[in-house]
Amino acid sequence: MSDIKLFHDQQIRSHWDAEQEQWLFSVIDVIQILTGSERPRKYWGDLKTKLDKEGSQLSDKIGQLKMQSADGKFYKTDVANTESLLRLIQSIPSPNAEPFKLWLAQVGYERLEENEDPELSIERALETYVAKGYSREWINQRLKSIEVRKELTDEWENRGVKKGVEFAILTDEITRAWSGLSTKAYKQHKHLKKENLRDNMTNLELVLNMLAEATTTEISKEKLPESFADNRAIARQGGEVAGSARKDIEAKTGKSVISSQNAQQLGRSTSLIDDKRSK
Repeated sequence: MSDIKLFHDQQIRSHWDAEQEQWLFSVIDVIQILTGSERPRKYWGDLKTKLDKEGSQLSDKIGQLKMQSADGKFYKTDVANTESLLRLIQSIPSPNAEPFKLWLAQVGYERLEENEDPELSIERALETYVAKGYSREWINQRLKSIEVRKELTDEWENRGVKKGVEFAILTDEITRAWSGLSTKAYKQHKHLKKENLRDNMTNLELVLNMLAEATTTEISKEKLPESFADNRAIARQGGEVAGSARKDIEAKTGKSVISSQNAQQLGRSTSLIDDKRSK
């Protein structure tokens, strides 16, 4: 999937990688906007050489994709994901880059503060959700879900589960067992890309997801799994408990708990259950 992003009315070619669930941006377009250079390719080539000499590994994280040029033809173009792009921006001495650099500095400072006082992260999350227009009821559920999730990930770490891929696999097992959808399919159902799935759940979806994760935590504490396969089986069991609750609700209401609503609708809708699921 290809798209165009605008920065101060200037175009940045972009591509959504559905497999990796991340945006990739044209490095040349970003450099041209930030520097105003008439020869952005040469600027990028010189910058890559400079970064390599300094020992930076940023160049290793740059990929290539065929993107449509101004002449309508497709050419191989260097692309970077959001993380690499932000690192690149820090290396460009441009007034246009300063807002990004200030933002990065602020984020880093807040992260250090939150390490000293974890309650700050909860307060900032609350402020963010309020600013985005979520209801108080939903925000309370969401903050509780963060607590439940943290208890689960702590338990996984205690059982030797590795962050990253293994966390994602176990999360997918839980999600599939209670909702009937993989995490990826669930996000597609809500028309999401990189957005957080939980931030796009209804109150009822959040409650069932919390039940699935809390149950998984309790089963794990009792059974003390020693292998990843054991943890995976327990994740499925925890999800199945919430899955049974979902099916009971759907049987009594005749409607699907799994909603296609995302954050755009959640801010102005109090509906907890979507239309009847097609048989």
